[in-house]
Amino acid sequence: MNKAVLKEKKHIHLIGIGGSGMYPLAQVLHQKGYFITGSDNNETETLEAVRKMGITVFMGQRAENIQGADLIIYSAAIMEDNPELIAAKNSNAEVLERSDLLGLVTSWYDDAICICGTHGKTTASSMLTTIFMEEGIDLSCVIGGKLNSLGGSGRSGKSNIMVCEACEYVDTFLKLSPDVAVILNVDADHLEYFKNLDNIKKSFNRFASMATKAIIYNGDDQNSIDSVAGIDKEKITFGFNKTNDYYAEITGTKGLQTNFDLYYKGEKQCNLTLHVPGKHNVLNALASIAAARYTNVSYEGITRGLQVFNGVIRRFEKIDVVNGITIVDDYAHHPAELTVTLKAAKKLDFKNVWAVFQPFTYSRTKILLNDFVKALSIADRVVLTDIMGSREKNTLKIYSEDLGNKLSNAFWFDYDKDIVDEQSPEQKTKNFNDIIDYISKNAQSGDLVITLGCGDVYKIAKKLAIKLKN
Repeated sequence: MNKAVLKEKKHIHLIGIGGSGMYPLAQVLHQKGYFITGSDNNETETLEAVRKMGITVFMGQRAENIQGADLIIYSAAIMEDNPELIAAKNSNAEVLERSDLLGLVTSWYDDAICICGTHGKTTASSMLTTIFMEEGIDLSCVIGGKLNSLGGSGRSGKSNIMVCEACEYVDTFLKLSPDVAVILNVDADHLEYFKNLDNIKKSFNRFASMATKAIIYNGDDQNSIDSVAGIDKEKITFGFNKTNDYYAEITGTKGLQTNFDLYYKGEKQCNLTLHVPGKHNVLNALASIAAARYTNVSYEGITRGLQVFNGVIRRFEKIDVVNGITIVDDYAHHPAELTVTLKAAKKLDFKNVWAVFQPFTYSRTKILLNDFVKALSIADRVVLTDIMGSREKNTLKIYSEDLGNKLSNAFWFDYDKDIVDEQSPEQKTKNFNDIIDYISKNAQSGDLVITLGCGDVYKIAKKLAIKLKN
């Protein structure tokens, strides 16, 4: 990638500007002084935030939207037959996929800390960003979720430090320029692309090999250990085992809060408090601590950062408590993520845990069907939305009922399959409204309702809170 590609550019247009990967780049480029426009197909809170930055957003993707742009960025979710993308490729403007642009941005910094892993990337990236901010470091960042202290998910700072969430999907993280590579965990995901776990490990190995300075990885996770084997770089480990460079001993839990002692090389450094639940979040904290210490952040800054960190939007985010019913939203969409999230929820003091799950993509649902069954069985009650196809068409002819039929605790609404396959906004609205009605009639005081998925299932949580209040 030519690092000078942005030098003469003035007007950058982003196709799919409301996406979780595009939004932070829009923030960074806007703060760098570029004139930004964008387009999207669905009205979201993110688009409202984009407009508040003074960025023009076109609803619907049409050829004329790219007019005047000298650089056009598109996300992986944009299909080849998208009229805006076709027009872009036929224009005189330069056209880049989002991951190529992100790779270019990471190359600008001397300390680009790129955080990868099958699960926890957004939380760990957000924790580390918060720690740097509490230390007073003017960092840049691109993360995959909205952080209230950022007013979004990206920022452009004056220091040489950047925090970047590095996604392994279709090997996009191999386009980045990591100085420090952080590996949280390695699990079987995106098998429609990788085919098997060995190929996933090979990709993580290539990513770790690209680090110019150090590799920080989960010393408790055998897949992570396998993924860094044979690489001659400085290596730093974290986990619960005392053999790790950084390890934690949990000293207490209460509600969503966890206290733990932090050790480095066998010596206790401090006691820390987390306000997000679960052992998996202690591991995320350890990864962020190791990265922060590598860049000489003080333990005081780390303590303050974790103390004020109250989670990321869509990461066990408390939406409301209405009539004794607690409503939470979480981005978990892979069986391993669902497992840790639901196990954490079950350890809290609720009568029943409701899992309202939106399966994402037909291929993942088909390939990991039995794993989803095992994970969702942890909940007391399961409600399934229609599958969100996203970039796929339902050639596999798989439906939520195929998942529900394997669960003893599941409920879903049966609709005409031809209508479901169309994925129309009207059908989705009907599906969500039916689910909201069902939960509002059946959930009881003392229950926890948690919406789960990486699509727009969060809308159910917010509308449910309004419905219960009324």
